[in-house]
Amino acid sequence: MFAAHSVILIILLYVLLLFGLAILVERRTRYRSSSIMPGWVYALSLAVFFTSWTFYGSVGFAINSGMLFLAIYIGALISVIFWWVTLRRMVAVKEVFRITSIADFISTRYRRSQRIAALVTILALSGIAPYISLQLTAVVSSFSIITGSHESEAWDMTGMLVMVMMLVFTIMFGIRRLDPTERHSGMIAVLVAECIVKLFALLIVGFFIVRTVFGDFQQLFDTLNHEEIRYLTEFQQPSHSGLMWMTLIILGFAAVQFLPRQFHVGVVESSDQRHVKTAMWMFPLYLVLINLFVIPIAAAGLKLGIPLDSADYFVLKVPQELGHNLMALIAFIGGFAAATGMIIISTMTLATMTSNHLVLPVCEKINVLQPLQGYLLQVRWVIAAIILTLSYVLAMVLSNSYILAAMGLISFVAILQLAPPILMGMFWRHGNSMGAMIGLLAGYLLWGWTLIIPSMIAEGWLPSTIMTDGPFGIGWLRPEAFLGVDFLPPLVHSVFWSMLFNILFYLLGSWFYHPQKHERSLTREFMAAMLSRGKIAGKARPTGLDAYIALEPKLVEATDLLVRYLGQDKAEEAIQRITDDLQVSRKPYLTIIELMEFHRMLEHVLAGSIGSASAHAAIEERINYNEREEADLKALYSHILNELQGQVRHEPSSGPSVGGYQFLDEMQSQIDDLEATISEQKKQISELETRLEARYEEIFKHRMEAQKLRVENDSLRRRLVDESE
Repeated sequence: MFAAHSVILIILLYVLLLFGLAILVERRTRYRSSSIMPGWVYALSLAVFFTSWTFYGSVGFAINSGMLFLAIYIGALISVIFWWVTLRRMVAVKEVFRITSIADFISTRYRRSQRIAALVTILALSGIAPYISLQLTAVVSSFSIITGSHESEAWDMTGMLVMVMMLVFTIMFGIRRLDPTERHSGMIAVLVAECIVKLFALLIVGFFIVRTVFGDFQQLFDTLNHEEIRYLTEFQQPSHSGLMWMTLIILGFAAVQFLPRQFHVGVVESSDQRHVKTAMWMFPLYLVLINLFVIPIAAAGLKLGIPLDSADYFVLKVPQELGHNLMALIAFIGGFAAATGMIIISTMTLATMTSNHLVLPVCEKINVLQPLQGYLLQVRWVIAAIILTLSYVLAMVLSNSYILAAMGLISFVAILQLAPPILMGMFWRHGNSMGAMIGLLAGYLLWGWTLIIPSMIAEGWLPSTIMTDGPFGIGWLRPEAFLGVDFLPPLVHSVFWSMLFNILFYLLGSWFYHPQKHERSLTREFMAAMLSRGKIAGKARPTGLDAYIALEPKLVEATDLLVRYLGQDKAEEAIQRITDDLQVSRKPYLTIIELMEFHRMLEHVLAGSIGSASAHAAIEERINYNEREEADLKALYSHILNELQGQVRHEPSSGPSVGGYQFLDEMQSQIDDLEATISEQKKQISELETRLEARYEEIFKHRMEAQKLRVENDSLRRRLVDESE
C-alpha cells in the first residue's frame, strides 16, 4: 500500500501533466490556420463512453451475471453500425444550425421550443448528475483501497481535491468561452490522453494478472472450465433472461449516441463528417480491447478468494493480493482517468444546457434577473460549481448505498427517453413538437416512478407500502407492478413502460396536433440540412452558403437550352457574361443561392428573345434540380418566409410594411391553394385523357367498320354491274 500523501502527490502530478497538454494543444491550435482535428483524435475522444463503471464495474457485473456484462457493449456496437446514417446526419445539422447540446438539437427539430429544451435539460440533470456522483465514489473508494485508509478520510481529502481540480479544469478548458460550438482542442486532447491511459492501464494490469495468477492463457482457459467458475463464460443463466439481454442491448444502443457527453464529442466537437468513418472501426476496436481482460480478472479474484463484496474493485484488489503495489497504482491511475474524463465533459455539457435552457429563459421573464444575461459565461461557471458540489455531497451521503450502485443503469434508462424524439424526428417528417413534448414528459415520469421511487423506498426514504399496496392503496400504480404487470425484472419493467408511453404519446400527439406553418417550415429546413455532405467545415455553414453544386454540368445544361433559341455563338456569349457577373466562372462548385441567381439571369436573357412567359416555361421544362438542390431551395424559401412571418408576430407595426408581410402570407396561402387545385386538375386531366383515348378507340372502330362497309358496297356494286352487262 501507498501513503495517502504519496498518492495525492501522484494525482497532482498527473493532473498537472494534463494541464500542460491542454495548454500546449490550445496554443498550437491558436497559431494554426485550421482547427480541424485528425480522425483518430475524434475517434478516441468518443471512448469517453467508457467510464469507471466500465473500468471497475464490468468485473463486478461479470462476477454477478456472467457474460451479461457484454450486453451494453453489444448494443453500442450495433449503434456504431448505423453511425453513418445517424451520427453523420447529426453533424450535418449541427453545422447548419450551430447546435450547442443535445437539448438544443431536439428543440431545433421541434419548433425551437424552449419548453422541450428545458424538459430535456431537466431529464439530463436528473440522470447524469448522480452518475457524476458514481464517478467521484469510484475515485474515493479506489483511493481508500490503494492507501489502506478509511473511506470517510478519503472523502475529506481526495473527494474534495478531485472535485476542485475537475471544476478548475472544466472552467479553464471547457467553459472558457461563451460560444460552446467553438472547438475545445485542449479539452479534447485531455480526453484522448485519458482514454489512452485507461486502456493501456487495463491492458497492462490484465496481462500481468493472467501471467502471474494463471501462468499462460491455456491455464486460464482450463480454470474457466472449472465448475465453480464456469458461469463467468456462460451467456444463458437462470438469473437473467432474454428480456434482460434485449433491454441492456437497447440501453447500450441509445447511450453511445444520446448521452450528453457522447453527443458533445461526437457532434458538437466534430470538424469533418468523414471522421465518422474512422470512428466506425476505431471505436469497436477500443471496445474489444478494454473488455479483453474482464473475465480473466474476475476469474483471478475468485481463484484468490477475494471477498465478493469488493468484486467491483478486483482490478485493484488482485494486484494488491499478489503483493505488486506498482500494478495496483497503475490500475488506480487508469480508473482515475476513466472517472475524471467523464466528470469534465459531463459537467461542461450540463452547465451549458442549464444556462441556455433553464437560467436564461427565467432571466428573460423576471425583470430583476435580466442583468444576469450579460454575465452568461460567469453563470455557467457557477452552475458547473453547483453541479459538482451537489454531486460530491450526493456521493458522500449515498456512499455504498443501493441507489448509487444502481445509478449507472438508471442513468442509461433516463437517456433512453431521448431516443424516440431524436430518431423518429430525424426520419419521420410528420413528428411535431406536441408529440415530442408529451412523449418525453410521459417517459420521464414513468422512469422516475418505476426506477427512482423504488430506489428511494429501498433506502428507507419512502414508506414500503407504496411497493406492496400502491400509492393511496391503488394497486395498479405499484412502481414495480405498473398496470398489474408484476412478472418483469425491475429494469425491464421500467424500460418497457417508459418507452411504450413515450412512443405512444409521441405518435398520438403527432397525429392529432396540426403544427403551425412556421414549424412545418423549420421541419423542412431541418430535414434538408441532414442531406448536407460537406467535407470540411471549420465553422457552421448555412444551407445557402455551402458550395457543393458542380458548375460544369449546370453550364452544359444552360448552354443546351440557349442554343435552341439563340444559336451556339450567342448562347456561349450569354453564358460567359452571366458567369462573369456572378463571379463564378473560376469556381468549381456553386452554392444553392448562386445557382438560383444563375437561373434567374438565364431566364432574363432568354426572355429578351422569346418573351417572359415562354422563357419561364422553357426554364421549367429544361432546367432540372436533384433531390438535395430541391430540398435546399425549399428550405431557404421556408426559412425566409418564416423569418418574415416571425417579424410580424413579434414586432407588430403599422404602415405599408405590414401589408407587405401580410401579402407574403396571402401569397403562401394562395400557393398552397393553387398546388391543391393543380393536383386536382391533374387528376381530372388524367381522367379526361383516359376517356378521350376510349373515344378515340371507338371512333377508330367506327371508321374501320365504315371502311369495311364501303369496300363491301363497292364490291357489290361492281358485281351487280357485271351481272347486268
